Amino acid sequence: MAKDLLNILKAIADENRLRILCLLKEKPLYVCELEAILKVTQSNVSRHLAKLKDREIIEAEKEAQFVRYRMNEEIIKKYPFILNVIEEASKTENCKRDIETFRIMKPSGISICKVKKG
Repeated sequence: MAKDLLNILKAIADENRLRILCLLKEKPLYVCELEAILKVTQSNVSRHLAKLKDREIIEAEKEAQFVRYRMNEEIIKKYPFILNVIEEASKTENCKRDIETFRIMKPSGISICKVKKG
């Protein structure tokens, strides 16, 4: 358990990964949606998602050619402090801006991924 905890702490000790977690706490999202909100490259987002998924903090679900990511409720139950960390991170300027961008995009109900790729 100590090794798991250490790996989780290392995974969430990155600003971009915390920004991703703040967004995924709101709603499951696709890679391209995260890319658009965070204004970082797809490869950068994918690398951070892979680390969070490897630590089982998030889960992925394939939908056609898209992959949707969401928080892993089981790991949150096991390590509830993760939500506390995300709550504190959501008070930072970057996370506030990301969540505002997400809320602007959300009412349209149209995924950026599906618009971009057809």
